[in-house]
Amino acid sequence: MSERRRIQVPRGAVWLPGLAVVAAGAAAGYGIHLLVPVIPWLTASIVLGVVIGSIGPVRPVLEGVLRPGLGVSARRLLRLGIVVLGLKLSLADIARLGWLAVVAIVALVGVSFVLTWAIATALRLPGDEPVMLAAGFSICGVSAVGAMSAARGTDPKDTGTPIALVTLYGTAAIALLPALAVPLGLSQVTFGHWVGASVHDVGQVVATAGTAGAAALAIAVVVKLTRVLMLAPMVAIASVSTRRRAARLPATDEVAPPRPPIVPLFIVGFVALVLVRTFVPVPDAVLAVADVVQSALLAAALFAIGTSLRLERLVRSGPRALLAGALSWTAILGLALLVAVLT
Repeated sequence: MSERRRIQVPRGAVWLPGLAVVAAGAAAGYGIHLLVPVIPWLTASIVLGVVIGSIGPVRPVLEGVLRPGLGVSARRLLRLGIVVLGLKLSLADIARLGWLAVVAIVALVGVSFVLTWAIATALRLPGDEPVMLAAGFSICGVSAVGAMSAARGTDPKDTGTPIALVTLYGTAAIALLPALAVPLGLSQVTFGHWVGASVHDVGQVVATAGTAGAAALAIAVVVKLTRVLMLAPMVAIASVSTRRRAARLPATDEVAPPRPPIVPLFIVGFVALVLVRTFVPVPDAVLAVADVVQSALLAAALFAIGTSLRLERLVRSGPRALLAGALSWTAILGLALLVAVLT
C-alpha cells in the first residue's frame, strides 16, 4: 500500500493571491486619489477594502484562499510602512517649532489618549476597543491602532470598530476644518497647527491643510509628525503594561503565551530612521522614493485591513461607538485649537 504524499506548498505561494489583490486594491485607491485629489490615497484604499469586505458573495474568498496574503499585508506591510514613515521626520524640524509648542503637543497627545479611553470606557465599548480608539484618535490614526494592537496582542475583532471610527471622523475633518477656518479667523500658520494637532492620519492632514496653502501645509505636517513620534513611547508603555499584566496571571499547566517585547522591532526601526533623517544628509531623490514606498505599503495594508472590517459590527455597537468617536473628536478639536492659538 503506497503512502500518500503530502504536497508542501511554499509559504510565499500561499501569500501570493492575497498580495496580488492587495496590490490591486492599493493601485485602485491611488487611481481614486488621482481622480479626486481631495481624497487621500490611504483613505481611498481602506474604504475600498471595506466596500469589498461588505459584499457577501466575496467573503468566502476573502476568508479562504486570500486570507494568508491579506493577513500578512495587514500586519507586516503596516509595520514596514510605519518604519519608513520615520524618514519623514527630523528632530531638527521639531526643534524649530519651539519648546513650548513641543511640550504642548506632547501634553495634548497624553490628554487626548486618556480622555478618549475614559469616554470609550464610560460608554462600555467592549474588550480592548477603548485603548485602540485612544491610540488612533490621539496619535496617528490607523497606524497607531495597528502598532498598539501589536504591542498588546489585541484580538483582531477589537480593532475593527476603532479603525472604522478613525476613518470616519478623519475623513469628516477634511471637509469640516477648512469650512471653520474663515469663521474662526485663523491664519494659515494657526490653521496648519490646528490640523496637525487634531487630524488622525498623515494623508488626511495633508488633504485638510493643503486647502489653506503651502504655509498651512508645512506647519501641519511637522506638528503631525511630532505627534507620530509619540508612537514610540506610547507603544513602549503599552508593551510594559501588557507584560506586567501577563506576569500577574496565575500559573497554569498550559504553556504561557509569549510576552510582547518592551519596544517592538518595527518601532525601533521607526526611531532609527528618524535619527538617520536627523543626522545623515539623505538625498531628496531617496526621500521622494521613500515617500512613495511608505504610502504604497500603508495603502496596501489599509486595504487589507478594510477587507476584514465588518460594518455590521459597527452597527451592532449601536450609537455608543459613534458617540464615543464624536465626543472624543470634538474634545480633541477644541483642545488642539486652544494649543494652536496659544503657541
